[in-house]
Amino acid sequence: MRLKKYLTTRWAVIGIAIFCSILWGSAFPVLKISYDELQMAADDVIAKVVFAGMRFLLAGLMLLIGMVFIRPKALKVTRRQVLVLVIFGVIQTSLQYFFFYNGLGNTSGMQGAILVSSGTFFTVMLAHFFYRDDRLNWQKTIGLAAGFTGIVAANWGEEFQFSFQLTGEGFMILAALTGAIGTIMAKELAVGIHPFALTGWQLTIGSSLMLAFGLPQLEAKAIVFTPFGWGLLLYAAMLSAVAFALWYSLLKYNKAGEISIYKFVTPVSGTILSAIFIPGENLTIMILGALGLVAVGILAVNYHRERPVQQIKTSNSIKKAKNSR
Repeated sequence: MRLKKYLTTRWAVIGIAIFCSILWGSAFPVLKISYDELQMAADDVIAKVVFAGMRFLLAGLMLLIGMVFIRPKALKVTRRQVLVLVIFGVIQTSLQYFFFYNGLGNTSGMQGAILVSSGTFFTVMLAHFFYRDDRLNWQKTIGLAAGFTGIVAANWGEEFQFSFQLTGEGFMILAALTGAIGTIMAKELAVGIHPFALTGWQLTIGSSLMLAFGLPQLEAKAIVFTPFGWGLLLYAAMLSAVAFALWYSLLKYNKAGEISIYKFVTPVSGTILSAIFIPGENLTIMILGALGLVAVGILAVNYHRERPVQQIKTSNSIKKAKNSR
């Protein structure tokens, strides 16, 4: 009950959601640096799938081992839940990141960022039809518009072509869609499973399938590990474990449509962190403006106009009168 109270406090929710989005954003420069450090070829899709599988397997095991010491009983699941967890792991981890890693290699930076952000639109739209208390309203509309404009602004100046290919733009859209479906599934599954256990199981199952697919096809010396490379892998795994566990905890007690707006912070923070840590990438006025637009979107979603005290009293009186009939 104490956890629920904390995860439903507005400012705590905002802080945790932004923290998760910044963690996911930090993955962009970490992955770029990792590819160079581990000597992975730019067009080696299998190596990237295996690296992603290792990352998420470590993340899943971190959470499961942690749960053994903290709340071992929470790891127990029913037969029906096992089947659902397998489906969830396939959609949220295996399919989403298979489409993401393949699609990103065949699109420009601007197209990739814009198409990935479409996952927020998919989540808000799905929540609109799945939940009566999570309908699309003017606040969410402003939030979506401001956030999307911010993503475009952050990537302004990069190559952008109006083209479409299934293995490029198509895969990025499918990655966004599978991520949105996974978000809705997580909210439904979180009712019966501890969020940390849910995260640990789905990451472990999904990543195991990625490794089963990629390892037999991995060429010799496609990934060359160094001490720094292992450090990058461990950080990437840790950020996934923390971000997903906290995110699913938020989804358990909050509306999926409202929480998902914060994911617009991810590509913007990724761009800013890349400019800080990767040589040759710099902050621009457009990136700072993008951050401002995302902030406007977040404020719009969290705007709640206070009703006059007299109006509240009148509304409560009407409700009591109806209940007494």
